[in-house]
Amino acid sequence: MFVQTEVTPNPNSLKFLPGKKVSNSGPYEITNKEDMQNELVRNILSINGVEGIFLGQDFISVNKNENIKWDEIKHIVISLINDFYADGKEFVIDENIKQEDLDLSEIESKIVKILEEKIRPAVARDGGDIKFKEFKDGIVKVQLQGSCSGCPSSTMTLKQGVQNLLCHYLPEVKEVVAIQ
Repeated sequence: MFVQTEVTPNPNSLKFLPGKKVSNSGPYEITNKEDMQNELVRNILSINGVEGIFLGQDFISVNKNENIKWDEIKHIVISLINDFYADGKEFVIDENIKQEDLDLSEIESKIVKILEEKIRPAVARDGGDIKFKEFKDGIVKVQLQGSCSGCPSSTMTLKQGVQNLLCHYLPEVKEVVAIQ
């Protein structure tokens, strides 16, 4: 198996493409190895300097702290991914992860639809995800995950991309802000 890597706009995040399905239950971010029993996730999170993992449909984004160089850990992550799939496993995650059950208003449903159809595919290409959190008084609150979390260009993407798009389609939206 050949695990490819792709750089992301975030210098502290790298996208690993195993050429196999990764998450069979939607995008998922893990920052604490105690939150998951999955052997691959726990092993990657145990690598010195790794701060989080984001699982997409067909990729794994790994976030590291800025004091560690990719040359020091990239080969370890690739080896762990190779070993995981060599054992015959089909997915990293194949269970239903609890999704937040949101009771959405009509405008919130429209916001979520635009985020999912027009914005999520673009941020997924960069190794991340965007989740709707709240709409109140014209302000949309979203959470950036994976490579997008902590990315130096995420503020520009949020304002010039997400905010412009939502304001274009929905005049009720005045501003978009990211929350932790």
